[in-house]
Formats: sequence, structure tokens, C-alpha cells
Amino acid sequence: MRVVAVVLAAGAASRFGSNKLLAPMDGRPLLQHALDAVAAAGVDDVVVVLGAEADAVEAAIAWRGERRVVNGRPQDGLSSSLRVGLDAAVEVPDAEAALVVLGDQPQLRPGVVRAILTVASSPAAAHAQFVRARYAADPAPNPVFVRRSAWALAAGLDGDWGLGPLMANRPDHVVEVPVEGANPDIDTPADLAAVSPAAEEDHR
Repeated sequence: MRVVAVVLAAGAASRFGSNKLLAPMDGRPLLQHALDAVAAAGVDDVVVVLGAEADAVEAAIAWRGERRVVNGRPQDGLSSSLRVGLDAAVEVPDAEAALVVLGDQPQLRPGVVRAILTVASSPAAAHAQFVRARYAADPAPNPVFVRRSAWALAAGLDGDWGLGPLMANRPDHVVEVPVEGANPDIDTPADLAAVSPAAEEDHR
């Protein structure tokens, strides 16, 4: 099954005070951690949705061939970036699903990505439009596997919402994958300080 990772990295980061995606953690920009985890999990087709500071991000990241697209209206919230990313994923030949990843989650682990893709490929999840992580210490669902048949549903989202509302309205089409730990968003400098000491040990 051909899966395209859609990495959402267009947020304004108003609470962080600067471009949080480029904030250093363990010697790498925040966004680099998420991209490295996706690559380590073996996902080769990657679309990265950038925002108003796309040029700065372009210059700071060690790219592997990820396709970059720009959300011209990042102020419209996460839903707008999700639509831009899925529209770009449509152009990947034979793409059957997307894996939606948030660029401000540097503790994403390759093992979690692999677990989600393994379950999504199993007969037990054949009915599911969405396969999401269920962290032991974090209610956030990301990353989320989305079959292509559900991509058009993102057109009905608005504001700063991702796939959460769609999954909440379609519980029979969601499969959860239990995983240990957490995968927190980094929204403030305090959030970054809280995860930095443990990041190197946990980022496996």
C-alpha cells in the first residue's frame, strides 16, 4: 500500500513568539525531528505544508526529497493546511492513503508510525477510514492514517481543527492503536523546555 505522509507545518506559532518549527532541540530544528521520524519509519512519499515563513524553513531543514507546498492562508487554521496537503497527496501516483503528521510534535517515534501502518494494512482494519494512535499519556490522536476514500471529507472542516471532528462523527470507521508514552504539541517555549531533556532517549 502506498502511503503519503502529509506533514502540517504552516502554523503561525503566535504563542511561541517566533517560528517554533525552527526552534532548536537536541541540535536540530523542531520540524526536523518529525521529518526524521517519518523517514526512519520507512515512509518515502512526503508532502510538507509550509506557511508564511516558508523561505526560512526551506533554508533550515535537511531535506530528503520531501515535496513542499505552501498554504497561502495559514491564518484559516489547521483545516486549511490539511486540505492543501491532501490536495498535493492526490498527485502522488497510486497513493492509497495519507498519514497526517504535525510538524510541531518532535517526540513522534518511528515505532508509532510503523505500528499504525501495520494495523492499517491488516484485515482487521480493512473497514476503517482512519487509523490513529492512542497514547497512554496523551489524548491527542496524531499521527492519523487516512484512506483515500476519506480525503474529500476534509473539505467540510474549517478553523483550527484537524481530523478529530471527522473521527468523532464516524467512530465505526476508526481503529485505534494503543502505544506507550505521549506525543505533545510544542506551542510555547515552556512546552519545548519540558520535553527537551527526555527527547533524545524517547525519540526511537
